[in-house]
Amino acid sequence: MSTISKYQVVVIGGGAAGLMAAGQAAASGAKTLLLEKMPRAGLKLRITGKGRCNLTNTADLNEFIKHLRPDGRFMRQAFNRFFNSDLIAFFEELGVPTVTERGGRVFPASGRAGDVSDALMIWVRKCGVEVKSRTPVEALLIQDGHVKGVRAVDASGKGNTVYRSDAVIVTTGGASYPLTGSTGDGYRLAGSAGHTVVPVRPGLVPLETEGGVALRLAGLELRNVKVSLWVDGKKSGEEFGEMGFTPFGVTGPIILTLSRKAVDGIGEGKKVSVSIDLKPALDKNKLNERLLRDLDTHGRQQFKSLLKGLLPLKMIPVCNDLTHIPPDKKGHQITAYERNRLAEWLKNFRIDVSGYRPFDEAIITAGGVDTKEVDPYTMESRIVKRLFFAGEVLDIDGDTGGYNLQEAFSTGWVAGRSAL
Repeated sequence: MSTISKYQVVVIGGGAAGLMAAGQAAASGAKTLLLEKMPRAGLKLRITGKGRCNLTNTADLNEFIKHLRPDGRFMRQAFNRFFNSDLIAFFEELGVPTVTERGGRVFPASGRAGDVSDALMIWVRKCGVEVKSRTPVEALLIQDGHVKGVRAVDASGKGNTVYRSDAVIVTTGGASYPLTGSTGDGYRLAGSAGHTVVPVRPGLVPLETEGGVALRLAGLELRNVKVSLWVDGKKSGEEFGEMGFTPFGVTGPIILTLSRKAVDGIGEGKKVSVSIDLKPALDKNKLNERLLRDLDTHGRQQFKSLLKGLLPLKMIPVCNDLTHIPPDKKGHQITAYERNRLAEWLKNFRIDVSGYRPFDEAIITAGGVDTKEVDPYTMESRIVKRLFFAGEVLDIDGDTGGYNLQEAFSTGWVAGRSAL
């Protein structure tokens, strides 16, 4: 085992939070080392937002905090110091202009996540950060309640090296997309320092459903629908927007947003289901009027043909089966009972949820280092002095729409500046 010269700040993990923290620390004058276990830093950044990198959201502070869980108020101090407008200006200065799209989502104007990762890497090197890749950290070195450095595996894999430092920032990410290096190392390091780690589970993750309906509808995408999540017979959440079907279940933006409560419900052994309102613009009375008008106007057509004006083609056989209305029945033969059953199904297409997809299909991780044990003003541990946490390793996660990356950049910014 060898010992390298002392640093003022060591950052563990080269994701969004780690790159921001390392750059800020070095820009403030600290001798800074960034340790990344993968062949290069920023790998996960390069695939975020389906390769487009949804950097942040233009929502105001109070609205933004509502999109974070389990306690978005923890982020208020960090956002007061470095928020969405600051992040947009920061990337403008790095030569990465941005555009704002529907729902306040902010992307690099190029539409390439790689531009964000590359710009950050150029910036941290200009700031003077020493970057070591293929160097996984095995342990934190703690003495008398103070962090003193880290022990890491050499890039050769043949030995260990101790890196002494005055401060250590843990930015190892969560457990989602493990192929990019997010394998939960930070939770192990935090636990070894005496921190409470809230149990981790996939967040913003597709859901698996019972029966064969999803398989029959696989590939179908729905827009402008309302989905309600039900847990043990009680409505737990509701979202409007886009969703889709896969061979195993349901996915899409509104499903991912609802998935956190679904995952927790399943973990608690509760019955979970989703209810899809296919006609949210029409209440039951107006929908019934619409159905009566269609049946009267096109009474000679078969039921399956009438449905073409109401549903995507792929859903028609499913509707026939679930409403138990014969597909070849003529419109004028449809009874009031059958019409009401159809209206009910269009407003409440219910599918039971049986599970959720694994971490390698989850966008983020829910759970992590308990924020009660972290100072929200500095991101410093309340248990070990000069030990800091930032990014997804913390027990903070948000909805889709740029909320999670902003959290990572803001906590990284605060930790990097506070580490001095």
